[in-house]
Parts: sequence; C-alpha cells; structure tokens
Amino acid sequence: MSTVGTSGPTTQIIVQQPPTMFGRFGKLLLVVIGICVLTIFALMAKYQSYFTPRDQPQERFHSLSRTATKKIAILRVEGVILDTDDFVKRQIDRIREDQSVVAVVARINSPGGTVTASDYIHHHLHQLVEDRDLPLVVSMGSVCASGGYYVAMAVGPQEDSIFAERATWTGSIGVIMPHYDLSGLLARIDVEDDSITSGDLKDMGTPTKPMTPEERAVLQELVMESFEEFKEIVLAGRPKLKDKPDDLAAITTGRIFTAQQAVDRGLVDKIGFLEEAIERAAELANVSTDSVRCVEYEQPPSVLGSLLGENDLKGTLGQGVNMRGLLELTTPRAYYLWTWLPAALASE
Repeated sequence: MSTVGTSGPTTQIIVQQPPTMFGRFGKLLLVVIGICVLTIFALMAKYQSYFTPRDQPQERFHSLSRTATKKIAILRVEGVILDTDDFVKRQIDRIREDQSVVAVVARINSPGGTVTASDYIHHHLHQLVEDRDLPLVVSMGSVCASGGYYVAMAVGPQEDSIFAERATWTGSIGVIMPHYDLSGLLARIDVEDDSITSGDLKDMGTPTKPMTPEERAVLQELVMESFEEFKEIVLAGRPKLKDKPDDLAAITTGRIFTAQQAVDRGLVDKIGFLEEAIERAAELANVSTDSVRCVEYEQPPSVLGSLLGENDLKGTLGQGVNMRGLLELTTPRAYYLWTWLPAALASE
C-alpha cells in the first residue's frame, strides 16, 4: 500500500514598497525641478541689471528700449555743488559697478559750488570714463556755470561732446570768495570783536572787522591759484584754446554766456536737448538707439524717512533757517560759483 503525500495551499508573501514622495514619476519630476532651478538662476544672472542693490541710487527707465540690457546712464549734477552732498559720487560708483553701462550722459544743471566739491566730482567722473573706457557726453540744463562748467570738462578732448539747450546760460569761469564787512553795523550797536588769536592772520576774512591789505593779499593769492587751476581744467576739455591765449582770456573773465555765445567761443560744441546728447552717446558707444536702454538714478528712500514723511519734513524745514548755509557764511571759502548771494541763500 502506497501513501501519496498531499501538500496544502502555497502561501505567498507580498512585500509592498512604501510610497515615494512624488509617486511613480518621482525621478522625472526631480529632473524637471532641477531644470527649472537652473533656468531661474540663468534668468537672474541675465536680468541682474534690472535690480538695484540696497542703499544705492535707484535706477529707473528714462527712454529708448525698455528690454535692452545695454545701458546709457544719465548722471545728474543739480543745484549748488557742496562738499556735504555725496549723491553725485554715489551715482558714479553705481555706474562703475554696472558692467552693462556703455556710455554716460552728464546732465548738469548747476550754478557751481565750492572749489573742492567741484574738483572732487570732476576727478571721479573723469576717472570713471578713463577706467571703464566709457564715452561721456554733457547735456547742460538751464544753468551750467562756474563749478558746473568745471565738472563738464571731464569730457576731455572728445569732439561734439558738450550740448547746451537754446536757453542755457553757461561760462562764469572764475573764482569768488564771498566776504561781508559787518564792522560798521556792529559799531552802531556797540559790539566789538575781541577775539584772541595765535597770529595776526588767524582771523582773516572774519566779517566782524575790516580786511587789512595783508589779509587781502593772502586771500587774493589763494583765489588766483584756484583760478589758474580752473583754466588748466578748461584747456584739458577744450584743447583748441591752447593755441589761442586771447580767446582763453576773453572767456575766463567770469562773465556768463548764452548757449549761442558759448558755441561761438568754443565753450560748447552744439545746441541741443538731452535727447540729442543721448543719441550722441549711443553713437560714440557704437550702439543703436534701438538696442540700448537709457536709465537715470534717484535717491533711495529711507524707511525712517518714508514713515516720517521725509518730503513734507524737508518742505517744512525749508521755510525756516538753513543751518548748513549759515555755517557756510562763517567760513572763508573759495567758490566756482555764479552768484553774488551768500551760500545760505544759494544752497537748498
């Protein structure tokens, strides 16, 4: 008798894999995400020039092509040029760091300012165009006189680079050191200057006493030295005047000129508006106006200033005493400036 063995049903154990985060198409999705991330970084690098670093002058579109990456930068020099105003220098630094800028248009609307501030702006603007090899074109506003004209000379010997509007007043090439003798007024109210000094010339230029011949001679020497430097700057920007000493003498008397008079005397190249200056800058940069974006800069708003209503505050204080201007009055200082008013009234 044989025994046939029988076996029971076979038991199968099915181990279910845990679900992945992205389902069955997880790997494909990761690849797509990676491609998107790389694309975003590439776009950020391409359009980085459209974004302004924090605390720097804010860039805004002015004209020409909105989508172009190459730029013509408008650098504005406006109002009295004072040592305490750093906005122009910050614009220069912003342009220096922006490699997409191919040309600069200096829009100057200024009666001038202190000798040191005018020379400071001229130096850094000239250094910018030299270091970056950028063409520079000047567009004069209603007034581009004295220190304003000094700054304009940063164009160097480049031809057809200075444009003045038809109503522009320019020139006033010279130096002035304001001084006011209030000793007669003080005598009438029985006030006497009793200052103690370490030397006879320590208080020269004070408005509380008449100026002595020795004091006047010292200050006159300082003014004339600054004047000679001004003329050298003019010759660097207007080299055609080097062989015309009589013409140079005629334009450096301190007088003001209309735009046409300035063109006739070689102080200005052409009469034209800001648009013509921009077109000339594009030409010098060898770019088409259809393929470049023209931008300008404005002061970055501060958080505290926005909360306190900075503009309203300035307007209110502007109706009161200008303390910075009053302090300017107390310091003998030479100016490349077209005005007979004291700095308290000339500054904002």
